[in-house]
Amino acid sequence: MSKIGKINISIPEKVKVILSGSDINIEGPLGKQSIKINLDIFDLKVNEGKDISIKPKKIDDTTKRLWGMNRSLINNAIIGSSVGFEKTLELSGVGYRAALKGNQLNLQLGFSHDINFDIPSDIKIAVEKQTTIKITGMNKQKVGMTASQIRSFRPPEPYKGKGIREKGQYILKKEGKKK
Repeated sequence: MSKIGKINISIPEKVKVILSGSDINIEGPLGKQSIKINLDIFDLKVNEGKDISIKPKKIDDTTKRLWGMNRSLINNAIIGSSVGFEKTLELSGVGYRAALKGNQLNLQLGFSHDINFDIPSDIKIAVEKQTTIKITGMNKQKVGMTASQIRSFRPPEPYKGKGIREKGQYILKKEGKKK
């Protein structure tokens, strides 16, 4: 049995959930999202607009795996359309800084050239300080993917810890050469 799949998904007051065929349309203050669910495998019930339950029609290995995943996808869409998702990146290193230039994020990361990152349409990026980047959006996957793409320009190195890291990320530091 799926431990995650069994839990009902509560719907906030601001969010509307409409089941049309195999699509679940979720509409909230931050926007709309649509998710496809295979109704041959799962039964979906929206209980008076307060919570959603998802149950498999027959339980076997594949449905057990898909049960928790589909429940998490629906839950993430509901959270995203009501509250949204957020990741914070920190730049650490001498001369490392970030700035917004129109629809691009300009990064100076110790290379001989600046890096201009095109911001996706449904993602908002704010540069609070020159060394702090805040990424927000309603799709959890796109927020995480954008943060990962920005991190890949200069991942944190293990000797001094210079690079781009997520807030609160621990970097295992190595000792370096001894004389």
